[in-house]
Amino acid sequence: MFGICNLAIVPVRAEASDRSEIVTQLLFGEHIEILERHNQWARIRIQYDDYEGWVDSKQYQEITKEQFDLLSKDSIILNADLIDYITAPNNLLLPIPLGASLSFLNNSEINTSNFDFEGTKTSGIKPKSALIKTAFMYLNAPYLWGGKTPFGIDCSGFTQMVYKLNGYKIHRDASQQALEGDPLSFIEECEPGDLAFFDNDEGNITHVGIIMENNYIIHASGKVRIDRLDHTGIYNPELNKHTHKLRVIKKII
Repeated sequence: MFGICNLAIVPVRAEASDRSEIVTQLLFGEHIEILERHNQWARIRIQYDDYEGWVDSKQYQEITKEQFDLLSKDSIILNADLIDYITAPNNLLLPIPLGASLSFLNNSEINTSNFDFEGTKTSGIKPKSALIKTAFMYLNAPYLWGGKTPFGIDCSGFTQMVYKLNGYKIHRDASQQALEGDPLSFIEECEPGDLAFFDNDEGNITHVGIIMENNYIIHASGKVRIDRLDHTGIYNPELNKHTHKLRVIKKII
């Protein structure tokens, strides 16, 4: 069984319960494989990044395998504004966030609800230099565990969405992203858009941010913010201390 998200944002939970933690989110237009059902809940796998979790079965629309395969082959087209609107057949407006998927709108076999969109779209691979401009669109977004939007986002959701909006595919979690790309030995070797990863006292990767020019980093910690980066880690001038311990710098693209 397969489905497509037809709401602006749907929480994906660790367990089949409204009280369970949110591990990620489905944005409008993302398509999924349904792995199993339990009462009103479905365990799903997101096609884009193979991330799994539980969603309420009322919060997606079922599609056929043929429609799922078509979506999987189509080029990725995303909403490029902080928020925009999809028009439904009854002229009601459905708000969608930055990064919502619009790939299915031009395919009448999939767009059975006849949704229409007249806003700004983005698709294809952008120059690496565009990553920082995209990252600035999330500046001051509040931190939200499992979040993927300017209205709430976590550190790896932030890096994944910035890369996705520029045509680059990376994994969902910081620990997974840290396995991608090529390591750099020194901060001086990095370029704007490279990723820096940080670990905890047990040595586990728990944080990630996007490197900017002149030893600055933009990352999600409390909110999406800009701090200093040095060989020790992230230095927060408001707290007058280092908040994250640097583990590795990776050139992903």
